[in-house]
Amino acid sequence: MKLASLKKGRDGALIVVSPDLAWYADATHIAPTLQAALDNWDRLLPDLKNLSTDLEHEAIPMRRFHEHGAAAPLPRAYQWADGSAYVNHVALVRQARGAEMPDSFWHDPLMYQGGSDGFLGPRDAIPLKDVAWGCDLEAEVVVVTGDVPMGASRDEALAAIRLVGLTNDVSLRNLIPGELAKGFGFFQSKPASAFSPVFVTPDALGSWWQDGKLHRKLMIDLNGKPLGRVDAGVDMTFDFGTLIAHAAKTRALGAGTIIGSGTVSNRGVDGGPGKPISDGGAGYACLAELRTVETILGGAAATPFLQPGDSVRIWAEDDRHHPIFGVIEQSVVAI
Repeated sequence: MKLASLKKGRDGALIVVSPDLAWYADATHIAPTLQAALDNWDRLLPDLKNLSTDLEHEAIPMRRFHEHGAAAPLPRAYQWADGSAYVNHVALVRQARGAEMPDSFWHDPLMYQGGSDGFLGPRDAIPLKDVAWGCDLEAEVVVVTGDVPMGASRDEALAAIRLVGLTNDVSLRNLIPGELAKGFGFFQSKPASAFSPVFVTPDALGSWWQDGKLHRKLMIDLNGKPLGRVDAGVDMTFDFGTLIAHAAKTRALGAGTIIGSGTVSNRGVDGGPGKPISDGGAGYACLAELRTVETILGGAAATPFLQPGDSVRIWAEDDRHHPIFGVIEQSVVAI
């Protein structure tokens, strides 16, 4: 089942979307918003599934689904926590900053709590006030949970996953070192993130969802050219069950909590940093990694961070090369 929110008010209007993303059916008679559905998931899930089945069989009124009319599936959420499950990414970015990589990072997940009071839709612009801030894209996988009790095990955490999707977790790279030096974490360096047009139930992903990981490639284009074709099921040090259990160690998580994987990152076949697509590698899901590899190989970064007018596309494909979650497609706009 695929769920989305049309732009309406602060929290959107819930719809069910056909598997091919071509059509939708209004679901507000079941739950007005996705958050309302998550709050009453066990009770409302059968009705939502029946609506999805009727839509697929064209047994009910349906309308064309246009991704530009979609808000983030959760336009705002009670909680957004982003991990760093792909430790290769952490190692490379810290190397670029000249920061030491503690061994504990391979055993104890990193996670920060981001702003969740407003997310960007999949076609919303990335607002940028100052190019000196070093605006970067970050292609990630996300899950949305139901209620998770404090101290939940990994298996309990996995069972609490309700939906899977993608995000562009925008970062302002040049603000990060100063913020982290204060010892109090990210804030100004993490503006609003954008999410894929639809979120998908794990059962609808079939074999692509195994062991708390999405086993598909994330496709990332920058200005119409391939930047990354990174496999989300490879090199993921911490699966989503582990990430959710980590977040719930000392507190319960409320229904509608969004947990991010962190930037998807693949090592090279030799175990070292990944290579650009032009060199036969999987490429990158953010510019910081590309710039780090450029520095390692050439002594300096050659690729600039995002500039006004740049365009970003992020998606994942099924076996017929159709988007599974829709496409995040954004332009950078000076404000």
